[in-house]
Amino acid sequence: MKTFFGTLTTVAVLSAGLAQAQVTVEDTDGNGSYSMEELMVAYPDLTEDVFGEVDADGDGEVSADELSAAQEAEILVAN
Repeated sequence: MKTFFGTLTTVAVLSAGLAQAQVTVEDTDGNGSYSMEELMVAYPDLTEDVFGEVDADGDGEVSADELSAAQEAEILVAN
């Protein structure tokens, strides 16, 4: 019985991780980066402070590399 619950817990944790990994952001204007508005579609609770943290170079847009880094660091978490 302990093995069953251990396995069930493991599956639940892995499923949550996969759900997080599947978050995609669409570049609706096709400029190769993501605006706050584009990110808010996938991350509705995004604040300007968090956007500023994700926008590491401070150019007002989030590059694909900045987005990946923020997702890996779990700065951006979808609800």
